[in-house]
Amino acid sequence: MIDNAHPTAEFRVICANLPAPPLFWRDDTGFRHGYESDLGRLLARTLGLPFQFAYQNWADFYPALQAGKGDVILCGQGISDHRKTLADFTEPYAVFDEAVMIRRGANLRSASDLVGKKVGAIAQSLNMALAETFTGCICVPFGGDSDDVLGDMVTALRDGKIDAFVDDDVALVPLAEEADLEIGFSVPTQNKWGIAIKKGDDVWLAQVNEALAIVKSNGQLERLWRKWMPSLSYPFPTS
Repeated sequence: MIDNAHPTAEFRVICANLPAPPLFWRDDTGFRHGYESDLGRLLARTLGLPFQFAYQNWADFYPALQAGKGDVILCGQGISDHRKTLADFTEPYAVFDEAVMIRRGANLRSASDLVGKKVGAIAQSLNMALAETFTGCICVPFGGDSDDVLGDMVTALRDGKIDAFVDDDVALVPLAEEADLEIGFSVPTQNKWGIAIKKGDDVWLAQVNEALAIVKSNGQLERLWRKWMPSLSYPFPTS
């Protein structure tokens, strides 16, 4: 257990209340499962703090962190230059490639197939940054101000409002099991995901980084990874 934890005496995780397995989702009883959910609980125990989720819409994450409505953001935050202007970040707890989701049979298998096509992604995300590299495609930003931005992109794809969308591969693997959807192609971007901390709170950042280092070194993070994402390679050195 780490001494001198954050003065709030809680570990309140800002996250989205939407289904995105294997990262997070809630069952019929309201219990939240998944890799990120379990990691939040694990870090809270390591810090010796009580744990709770602080649900926000995606677009409200950073204003909520700034306003003190939560202590960290632990919810699919690839560490980008833009996000580093909004918060400080821990060392990565995950590394993922990106993929392009299409309607099954659409035969969009490379970036060159997306010329003239509408490609969605969450606005100002690493996914949108990748979409913007696809020469000749029409980028369609999704603002994240709804209850389920991933669901919004899936609906738009199914309705023909977009031809494809970009997200991290881990979020798209379950969707590819749907009868009408498939992954068109993947891009080995190796995006690092981190936990966001209110800017300038160096002591808290150090404490969360210490907790993360502990669960990496003792094998607990690897066990969570292999429990929830056995088909993906664990991206950190093993003991």
